[in-house]
Amino acid sequence: MPQVAGSVKELLAALDGIVRVDGDKLVVVDENALRTRGAYDLAWTATFSEDEATVEAARWIVWEASQAVGARSASIQELYKARSRGEYEGMTVPAINLRAQTFDMARVILETARKNDSAAVIFELARSEQTYTYQRVFEYATSVLAGAIAAGWKGPVFIQGDHYQFNAKKYAADAEKVTEEIRKACRDAIAAGYRNIDIDSSTLVDLGPETLDAQQHQNYMRAAELTALIRSLEVDGVTVSVGGEIGEVGKKNSTPAELKAYLDGYRRELDARAKGAIGLSKVSVQTGTSHGGTPLADGGVAEVALDFNVLAELSKVAREYGLSGAVQHGASTLPEDMFHKFPPTGCAEIHLATGFQNALYEHPAFPAELHKAIETWCFENAADERKPGQTDIQFVYTSRKKAIGPFKRQLWDLPTKDQILASQAVKIDFLFKQLGTPGSRALVEKYVKPVEYHKPMPEALKAAVAK
Repeated sequence: MPQVAGSVKELLAALDGIVRVDGDKLVVVDENALRTRGAYDLAWTATFSEDEATVEAARWIVWEASQAVGARSASIQELYKARSRGEYEGMTVPAINLRAQTFDMARVILETARKNDSAAVIFELARSEQTYTYQRVFEYATSVLAGAIAAGWKGPVFIQGDHYQFNAKKYAADAEKVTEEIRKACRDAIAAGYRNIDIDSSTLVDLGPETLDAQQHQNYMRAAELTALIRSLEVDGVTVSVGGEIGEVGKKNSTPAELKAYLDGYRRELDARAKGAIGLSKVSVQTGTSHGGTPLADGGVAEVALDFNVLAELSKVAREYGLSGAVQHGASTLPEDMFHKFPPTGCAEIHLATGFQNALYEHPAFPAELHKAIETWCFENAADERKPGQTDIQFVYTSRKKAIGPFKRQLWDLPTKDQILASQAVKIDFLFKQLGTPGSRALVEKYVKPVEYHKPMPEALKAAVAK
């Protein structure tokens, strides 16, 4: 099992002969040992050490090691700009929400990408997921980059903040307070190394007014304001890819007229704040899906009436405005025979979350005792979220994501995880092929040039090295 260092000195001892600190820089001494052993100790220490200084040191070492070995955090902006110009088609980029086993899942995803010469994949986490999975942005970025190092990955690593969403009820009570929460989330994400952020102010759409512009006003106004903020935070010369959203997932399907009203208003508002600033790279729309799928009483998931014509039409409109296309949310629980239909629509990106969580919890190798403990936790801690008429099976299905944080260490240390991860790899490979990403490495490398960027060394690490 990987070591969890309890002090900076202990961490440096574990990494002796693998990396060393030379002045204010990290030097990788043995890249193979870093990949096979060091990355594991670093990931577990950064996630589970109870010593704050040691966690900070582990995060810095992972970031600097990722720079050294060429697995750098990057923006997908230029690839999406190429799509907007029609310079490639037939590929929908998967954006995978890593709720559990983040280090191992990132490793397995990139190992699978290497096997089919793919580089078009995004690792993301929504703000709500940060809370219940116990993963704040600095931890998440570290786990993903450590996983990339362990995979022997060379190339851009796309880390994305998903659904930086406004709470409509709280916004109505105090708009400035809620907006400041999203501003802080953007600042923190960029500081952590994220170079892709999706702003979801679609919850602020008001269908009461007669005109579409008025309905979308709060949505596009806040999206533009946050884009201007993000542009001001770009300290390394990299243009952060920013996504917008017009249709709240699980609500009514989006229309071309709504998208045009949103994009027109957004451009006006952005120019008023930062004339000529680079705007959105994509826009999320509603086509008939819901996050996590709709559980049935017998444990299955209800069929979804997904409208691919809406997706194709809105992707076309988005590209007319210089965006890469539309983004599909809530798709991981769709039937497998649907995924090949996304690339022909021009869908730029597809978000996949709950399906991987289900594949973990429902795998035959998942320990029965742990499964029972998680069910018990749900009944004891999430009862207030139970909807009227839900069966126990439906309730556990919708609430068990909330147990990921409380059971995080057990999930990372599962004795049977290799069997489960092997199944996840098969699922990932299938999705890559259905979405048209195999062979995309050359395309990604043509447009995306990850920038080498170094962070200041933590004071505790400086002190430990100086002794």
